[in-house]
Amino acid sequence: MVEVVHVRKRNACVIVLGDIGRSPRMQYHAQSLLEDNYNVDIIGYMETRPLDALMQPKCKIHELPAVPVTNLTPKLKLLFKAIWQTLSLLIALISIRRPNFLLVQNPPGIPTLVVCYLYCALTRTKLAIDWHNYTYTVLALGMAGGEQSRLSRLTKRLERYFGAKAHTHFCVTKAMKEDLQSNWNIGPVTVLYDRAPTQFHPIELTQKHDLFMKLSKDYAQFMPQCYADLKQSGVLESTALTQKMSNGTVFYKPQRQAVLVSSTSWTSDEDFGILLQALESYESVAVAQPHVYPTLLCIITGKGPQKAHYEAQISKYQWQKVSIVTPWLEAEDYPSVLASADLGVCLHWSTSGLDLPMKVVDMFGSGLPVCAYNFKCLDELVKHGENGFVFSDHKELAEQLRIWFENFPNNPSIIETRARFGRSLQEFQELRWRENWKQCAAPVLEAFL
Repeated sequence: MVEVVHVRKRNACVIVLGDIGRSPRMQYHAQSLLEDNYNVDIIGYMETRPLDALMQPKCKIHELPAVPVTNLTPKLKLLFKAIWQTLSLLIALISIRRPNFLLVQNPPGIPTLVVCYLYCALTRTKLAIDWHNYTYTVLALGMAGGEQSRLSRLTKRLERYFGAKAHTHFCVTKAMKEDLQSNWNIGPVTVLYDRAPTQFHPIELTQKHDLFMKLSKDYAQFMPQCYADLKQSGVLESTALTQKMSNGTVFYKPQRQAVLVSSTSWTSDEDFGILLQALESYESVAVAQPHVYPTLLCIITGKGPQKAHYEAQISKYQWQKVSIVTPWLEAEDYPSVLASADLGVCLHWSTSGLDLPMKVVDMFGSGLPVCAYNFKCLDELVKHGENGFVFSDHKELAEQLRIWFENFPNNPSIIETRARFGRSLQEFQELRWRENWKQCAAPVLEAFL
């Protein structure tokens, strides 16, 4: 007699009503599910190429059609967008493999939470929400009246009502978990901190040189001011910061530039003007004391609606000791840029005061100390004086830049501070996304099989 073995299906659907390629946390969720032998459907927009790890037979990406551009009034545009996204999301859900659960990113919660709740109710599918922030606080940012506007208050009610219908919840901070449970009456909630995946790690000077050589092909800031050093015996390659000898050894150039990196979404929830004002202050100090402070090469990555505005503003500066480059990086180059910098700057602030910037997590994973803009729960990630610095305005940031780069790179006090920060960051790097997900998320989702 043949024994029949029933194998439980392992199907999951990850939904992000945004650009999949610029939603790293949801991509990491999908990758972890694949590594745990799930079949994964992903629903979202495809403006940016997703991770290569998602390009495999067990993962199907269902691209949502972009919302058409219209000449409607702002309120009608929002209504049209909601209707369009509702219909396109419903059509995508009909086409997926029947999942054990939906894992949905919030925000945006409207219409996502409404549509996903209805789908789960009709198909008896479990619903899990990953709370990154609150939709109503993001919406209020661009509205007259802010959180007290009629639309923002309606969004909050819908978000609270349909959010509470989910079977389980993940969130990014302990503060958000407490708020969801106490003020929204939502649970159960599991805190799943962002952690850097393994591609974010410290790199050797040889790899930094290779990156600078690659960037020098497109950005003059990475090219040497002259190629006289190539005439020296044994010098094979040269960049603005490094030299490679014919025996393969790489050295930093004497009196090299310092590298500062900031990743931004170029949106209103990051005040890029704070960094520009701080750099203007640094320029004044460095010009007055050129032998004390190095030239600063600032790499600003990312894309977003305010990028062109700030690039136009940057082009007007006639700075001598500060240069800014805004490259569009290939996905594999971004971790290398973080690991090649001397200091990171994070301008993110939370509309709810309850989420944390993933870009700092990436920087910590790469071994890069950070100056981060302060808000309510930032101390769950950045601890001032232990693994980085916290600032509240451009003056505090300017002072931190001045201290960090004084007598760079040979300031004994800063070398000691960097070593102390490095020990804290090594501890942070011991727990990566995959291991953290296995500990916190996997058991919760396994219960839905």
